Amino acid sequence: MSDKDVVRRGYDELADTYAAERSPDSLETDALGDFLDSLEGAARILDAGCGQGVPVLERAGGSTEAVGVDFSRVQLRRATENAPDAALAQGDMTSLPFRDGEFDGVTAFHSVIHVPSEDHPTVVAEFARVLSPGGRLLLTAGTSEWSGTNPDWLGSGVEMRWDIAGPAETRRLLESAGFAVEREGTVEDGLAEQDAEFAYFVARLQA
Repeated sequence: MSDKDVVRRGYDELADTYAAERSPDSLETDALGDFLDSLEGAARILDAGCGQGVPVLERAGGSTEAVGVDFSRVQLRRATENAPDAALAQGDMTSLPFRDGEFDGVTAFHSVIHVPSEDHPTVVAEFARVLSPGGRLLLTAGTSEWSGTNPDWLGSGVEMRWDIAGPAETRRLLESAGFAVEREGTVEDGLAEQDAEFAYFVARLQA
């Protein structure tokens, strides 16, 4: 079984447990709020690896048109409940089912960390492809590099896999794909059983 299949099956089987373990307060991050506020006019935003629609799709609103993509059918069903106004599609981040330049903003909140390391450049290149020139990206990565598997994630008996790039590699990937990093910081993990931080990057696609 490939790493992708492990992650997809894990999020399908863990849907209830994952939702219960998420702490809503920890998801109200300044980074996400500032990013959404920075999108001008009638913006169109893609949440790549949207999961259950929290926090991005749930919070995106007003003049922002929100679209979510994920490869877990179960997570997408939950997203329809949490963000009923969002458009949803099933797909893989290595080959996004959208046209070139279709979005003004892309978020990847705790999603690229589950993509096999060898596919990270392809994923970041896909983010650049679907963004319009000058479009902006909010991406979370690790505060350090780490790859591994937990056979009993969240005490569920379900396996989960991570391939987490550290800040230096994430910055390199972004710049190689034509992004200029505008802001960096850290956000809380957001899972009740863990006390961890992730790095985040806000970057703009250079015209």
